[in-house]
Amino acid sequence: MKFNLTRIAPTPSGFLHLGNAYSFLLTKALAEKTGAKILLRIDDLDRERYRSEYVQDIFDSLDFLEITIDKGPKNLTEFEKEWSQIHRRPLYEQALEKLQETSHIFACTCSRKKIQSMDSSGYYLGHCLERRIPLDRKEAAWRINTLIADLIEFTEYPDSKIIQPIPLDTSFFMVRKKDQMPSYHMTSLVDDHYFEVDLIVRGQDLFSSSIAQTYLSEIVGFKKFKNIVFYHHLILKDAQKKKLSKSDGATSIHHLRKSGKKLSDVFRLIGEMMGSTVPISNMEDFKGILSL
Repeated sequence: MKFNLTRIAPTPSGFLHLGNAYSFLLTKALAEKTGAKILLRIDDLDRERYRSEYVQDIFDSLDFLEITIDKGPKNLTEFEKEWSQIHRRPLYEQALEKLQETSHIFACTCSRKKIQSMDSSGYYLGHCLERRIPLDRKEAAWRINTLIADLIEFTEYPDSKIIQPIPLDTSFFMVRKKDQMPSYHMTSLVDDHYFEVDLIVRGQDLFSSSIAQTYLSEIVGFKKFKNIVFYHHLILKDAQKKKLSKSDGATSIHHLRKSGKKLSDVFRLIGEMMGSTVPISNMEDFKGILSL
């Protein structure tokens, strides 16, 4: 199976960790196997958490992992001048305008605290769906009415057809936040469509996001998105079986580099977290234990 373009899409909200390294290396392995080029797309629209040192860490980590980027920024300066999501804001606004022409969106004024009080799971249950709040109401988010969605279909690498309803954890997902900024689902979809990505590699924790974005692509008329193939990989966990976090310095690539660890050490640690019975120390070893 051949592809044209896949992407690495980190968020500059902290120093990257071993889970990110695993995802990046897996993306590289899949790109080499399928002939795809690699796009670096940094999701930086959340300016409250944005830090230039975290962007620099992305470039340093990719260099340390020996991952070559074929398309996208080569350094921090180039990123901020040409490749930041800020420069693609008009594209997100155009997609949001298309949504206004449909019956799929509604305004919501619920706070996280209110959502939590209405359902202990934290899932939003569509409280504002029938309130008919004007879309131009200040501090109102825009959500998608997923009750009218049919079964969503997409392809899981290499050629498995996935057909599922919108999961509960992404029901009535948000497309515009209360501050009028586009949501993650909107920016991720628009960027993948704009750059013509046809292979998306992401963690199993974002499986619901893939379903939501596939549905959103149908609403805004991004027909080519239907041809995208997804690969949802396992999530690396620490010794306590917890998902790795950017707040945990011990597993950050930055910390490992500064403490003198080499790339072979990173491969070894990733292999241990994957539960491999065979020690790995390089890219060839890593590819050897993958089922691609």
